[in-house]
Amino acid sequence: MIWSGRSIDPSGPHVWHSLRGWEMLLAAATLVPAAFILSGDLPVTERVLSAGLMAAILPVYFLFGRSAILTDNRRRGAVYLAALVLLFTSAVFIEPSATFALFGLCPQCFMVFPAKPAVGMVIVLNAGPAVRFLIENPGDTFNFLSVSTIVIFFSAVFGIWMERIMRQSEERAALIAELEAQRAEVSRLSAERGALAERERLAGEIHDTLAQGFTSIIMLIQAAEAQSDPARHLSLAVQTARENLTEARALIAALSPAPLDGSTLDEALVRLAGRLMEETGIATAFSLRGESRPLPPPTEVVLIRAAQEALANVRKHAAAGRVEVSASYGPATVALEIRDDGRGFDPAVAEGYGLRGMRARVEQVGGTLTLTSSPAGGTTLEAVLPAEQPDRGA
Repeated sequence: MIWSGRSIDPSGPHVWHSLRGWEMLLAAATLVPAAFILSGDLPVTERVLSAGLMAAILPVYFLFGRSAILTDNRRRGAVYLAALVLLFTSAVFIEPSATFALFGLCPQCFMVFPAKPAVGMVIVLNAGPAVRFLIENPGDTFNFLSVSTIVIFFSAVFGIWMERIMRQSEERAALIAELEAQRAEVSRLSAERGALAERERLAGEIHDTLAQGFTSIIMLIQAAEAQSDPARHLSLAVQTARENLTEARALIAALSPAPLDGSTLDEALVRLAGRLMEETGIATAFSLRGESRPLPPPTEVVLIRAAQEALANVRKHAAAGRVEVSASYGPATVALEIRDDGRGFDPAVAEGYGLRGMRARVEQVGGTLTLTSSPAGGTTLEAVLPAEQPDRGA
């Protein structure tokens, strides 16, 4: 039926691919009448010949029919059905009870051919019993036509209906397989995107912590080499190295950033501002507006990283004389502002990896980052974040 036009796997996962039920029906439809024929009243030669013709249908099926159905080989299938017609018709002319085999033979026509040629083969199969009936009952044409019409009609209707049902099943199975493949592809792409996002996050963490710490250490050691008494700068370099080590351990353990461990956000910002003044001598001040309160860890992490990046840029590029760091707590937002009086730059052409990473971090938690700068006009960076993180599961 639906096997036409497609090779199938008889052991596949779909019930319509299985030939076992049809094979059992064919075996029963041929062996049962053969057994009755052998125990009948015909002469021994006729009984053996008729029963042998019926029993020979099964070897023919396994030699020709099964492979023709599985591979959709129409030519081989035509040979198989021709052999069925020959064996069955010969048996029917010897013993009419062989007609019982039509229950198993008619479905074979629909398994080998599409609906229309299969109906033709059903008619050919019924021709033998019909001729035998007319020979033995020449005056009973009405009964003959009635029975033949019913047999052919129901065989055709059932065969066509089954073919359509199985074709729809094939199409749905193909659609399900396609959906499963697409789901697997979506899962793969999602995993790749997650891995890429994680790599970007780690790159940002390394840039904002370890890379900046190493830069500070290098600058402190260079300053120590230029001083007659390098003890102060070397002490700061050692302290920075230790904090860098802490940052590395926190990064590996996926902990909160080291500047927040055991302290509030405001205390961490005060320490960062004080560190800049100790290392560079730049006058640095911290101010607080609004009522300080605990924030969600992701918000505190973003603000600390933004402050680290901004102060690192001041240290490396601004040549500033004064830096102001402020935190402002509003009813629904918290803002970080870092202002310097250095030489400034053009943000449209000078935004590097650190600023891009900072902007991405702020936007990931629903905030906004504003950078205002001009040559010889100083720089102001403002990050505004929601004080409460939205529920991702809502």
